[in-house]
Amino acid sequence: MNKIFIFIFIIIFLNNCNNQTIYSGKILSQDSLNDINFENKDNLLKKFGYPSYIDPVTNKFFYFSEMKEKKSILEKKTNYSLVFVFEFDEKDNILKSKVYNLENGKNIELVEDETSNDIIRRGLLERIFGGVGAQTELPTTP
Repeated sequence: MNKIFIFIFIIIFLNNCNNQTIYSGKILSQDSLNDINFENKDNLLKKFGYPSYIDPVTNKFFYFSEMKEKKSILEKKTNYSLVFVFEFDEKDNILKSKVYNLENGKNIELVEDETSNDIIRRGLLERIFGGVGAQTELPTTP
């Protein structure tokens, strides 16, 4: 029984002695962070590669990158947690680029943009008798 406790103690002790670096998303070097001013989508894809997420509605690319260090079971540190957002025009030129720091998750900005809703704009009679008559085909998303 004592050998089991000693064995468990040694495993826990050895596990606390190693350092781990954990990457999530894109692994970015300091060189790629220094030169972040891109002109178009092709240059961005050559430098950063395929994005973490593509928003087809607003034509934006999202790149997520995070680096954490774990020194022991109780000691974990986030070195950086960033989201890069690039918005493009019709000719694939970059209109806007933003960097969001996610280390402090309490700093969240709400966007004032709203999705249009044609159902709200209907009149009183359409609301009451909207289901009566021939069905119109609703547009689908792209």
